[in-house]
Amino acid sequence: MKILYIFPHPDDESFGPAAAMHKQLKDGHEVYLLTLTRGGATKQRFKLGLSVEEMCQVRFKEMLAVKDVLGLSGMEVLDLPDSGLKEMDPREIELVVKEHISKIKPEIIVTYPVHGISGFHDHLVMHAVGKRVFLEMNESGNSYLKRLAFFTLPDSEGSPFANDGFRLKHTEEELIDCIIALGAEEIEMLKRCLSCYETYKDVIEESGVIDKIGDKLYFEIYNEDFKPPLDDLTSRLK
Repeated sequence: MKILYIFPHPDDESFGPAAAMHKQLKDGHEVYLLTLTRGGATKQRFKLGLSVEEMCQVRFKEMLAVKDVLGLSGMEVLDLPDSGLKEMDPREIELVVKEHISKIKPEIIVTYPVHGISGFHDHLVMHAVGKRVFLEMNESGNSYLKRLAFFTLPDSEGSPFANDGFRLKHTEEELIDCIIALGAEEIEMLKRCLSCYETYKDVIEESGVIDKIGDKLYFEIYNEDFKPPLDDLTSRLK
């Protein structure tokens, strides 16, 4: 089965579902990654004394390292304006996303939920574009598209993400449709992927993301409701 993850920035996959991506690859699925920008506008560039263009080059090299570590089936990094997706005609973003989906023909697409986890506008644009493209392509006869999922964080009592200093957003427990358990191998892969982003080393340490993710990853599934939640995004496809 083919699974395509679509995110706006470099490191979105590693601060997010890299461990699940590794597990899916290990289970024999093809896993692809499309990133819309090269992330050059990040504030980290000021600490490094780099221009936007120079930061783009650095972050692209870091993404290539992630591709090798994960052993992705394929990866494409576009050069749309980082922190500027909200200023674009959304139809232009939809067009490039459609082209990539048409090339890969995935059964499952994964992107951000409506709150974008961080609330960052590029993440919000990504959710809207991903949902619209999935629905439009599905209704236009692209029957290979079976499921749209959103990587998210749970809004549950005792969650390590609750009241987080980074002001992360959460999904209500009743909307969680898939919980993927992570073993030691998957957690180690998450650490290896994050370590590829040397320019974000201080952010990774400050956020404590590795410890907070723990041993589970959470997903919403659009227009499907699973109680109890699935333990695999590829389960019970229509």
